[in-house]
Amino acid sequence: VDAVGVCEQDKTDARPMEKKPSVSFEKLLQAVALGNTEEDVITSIAGRLARMEHRISVEDDAKIRAASGGFGLKDLTHRLVQSLDPDAFTPSPLAGEGGGEGAALQARIQAVKPLHDPKVRDLLVDIKKKNEITIDHVSQDQVIEARFSQSALDRAKGVVESFEKFIKENKDEITALQILYSRPYKQRLTFAAVKELADAIEKPPYLWNESQLWQAYAALEASKVKGASGKRILTDLVSLVRFAVHQDNELVPFPERVNANFEKWIAEQQTLPRPQGEGRGEGGVNGERFTAEQRRWLEMIRDHIAANLSIETDDFDYAPFSQAGGLGKFHQLFGNKVSGILEGINGALAA
Repeated sequence: VDAVGVCEQDKTDARPMEKKPSVSFEKLLQAVALGNTEEDVITSIAGRLARMEHRISVEDDAKIRAASGGFGLKDLTHRLVQSLDPDAFTPSPLAGEGGGEGAALQARIQAVKPLHDPKVRDLLVDIKKKNEITIDHVSQDQVIEARFSQSALDRAKGVVESFEKFIKENKDEITALQILYSRPYKQRLTFAAVKELADAIEKPPYLWNESQLWQAYAALEASKVKGASGKRILTDLVSLVRFAVHQDNELVPFPERVNANFEKWIAEQQTLPRPQGEGRGEGGVNGERFTAEQRRWLEMIRDHIAANLSIETDDFDYAPFSQAGGLGKFHQLFGNKVSGILEGINGALAA
C-alpha cells in the first residue's frame, strides 16, 4: 500500500466563524428572517451563538427551547454549522450540474427556519445582551489598576440609580419588594417571591442579575460591600434590596448574613432556661449544648435557608437531608422540640 501523502492534507476546518464582524447580531438575525441565506451571514450567526453556549443559563436555554419548538441554543448552532458543511452536499458524478448547490441552499433554508420567528430572535438578542453585560462587569472587577476608570464608575452609577428607581416604582407591585419594605415583615419572604423579582429585573430594558448589581455597588461603595469577587446566588437579591433601601449599612452576601444569624441563634438556644418542672430532655435545647450530630443537622438547615430562604418539613425528603435519614432522623435527634426548632430557625436566620 502506498501511504505517501496520507498525512499531508489538513482535515481540520479552520475557517473563521465570524465573517460579518461589523454587522450587529440583531441585524444578522433580521437578514435571515427576510430570506438571506448567504454563507457569510449564517456563519457569523453560528459563531455568535456558539460563543453564547459557554455562558447561557439552564433557564435561558429552556426559554429558547420553548420558543423555537424544541431547539436549544446548541441545537440551533449545530443546525447552522451542519448546513454549511461542503462535504455533505458534494454532488455525485451522476447528479446534474448544480445539484449539490441546490441541496446546500435547501439545507441553509431549513437550518434558519427557527430564526424566522420574531420571538426566537428577540429572545436570542436579549440573552446575548445580558451575557455581554455580565462579562463586562466581571472584567471591570479585575485589578489592573488601583481604581475604576471614570467610564466604569459612570456605568455603575447608572445601574445603581436605575435599580433603586425600579425598587421604588415597583414596591407595591412585586411581592418580594412589598415584604422587604415592611418592617417588621408582615409575612415570610419566599423563594418564589424572590424568583419573581429576579425574573422582572432580567427582562428588557433592565437585563440585570445579582452579579452585575453587586459589582456596581462595589465600584461605588467598596468599603461597604463584602464578597465582591465571590459567586452570587439568587438569595443575594435580598441583601441587594435591603442595602438599596438603606435597611442595611453594609452589602453582605446573604449566606454570610444567614451564618451570622445562625451562630447567634445557636448561642441563644444554649443559654435558654428550661421551663419550670421540665427534665433535661433532648440535648441542644433549653440550656444544653448541641451534640455534634445535632449541630451537623442544624448546619444543613442553615445552608438550605441560605439558598432557599426557609425550610419546611417536605424539604427533608430531598438531599442532603434524605441521605442522612430524613425527617425521621431529625425527629429522633430533637424529639418534641422539632416544631419549635423549625419555627425559630426559620424566623431567626432569614431575618
